[in-house]
Amino acid sequence: MKTLLKNCRAHLKEQNETYFQHMFSAWRIVWILNVMELKCLVHSFFPFLYTKSVSEKIECLEKMTKRNQK
Repeated sequence: MKTLLKNCRAHLKEQNETYFQHMFSAWRIVWILNVMELKCLVHSFFPFLYTKSVSEKIECLEKMTKRNQK
């Protein structure tokens, strides 16, 4: 249990976030991924729709995951 807490604190420190800031950031990423999933599904049936949505969001997600690293 101590190792789990130690790892959690180390990760939060690395991200320069509080527990709740990190949680809300993660929830935002989950929301974006769910929207991307639906757009991919629609795109698979109608290739002319959402032609750039997923690739643009992948870049956005990469920036979000590196948001507060030192």
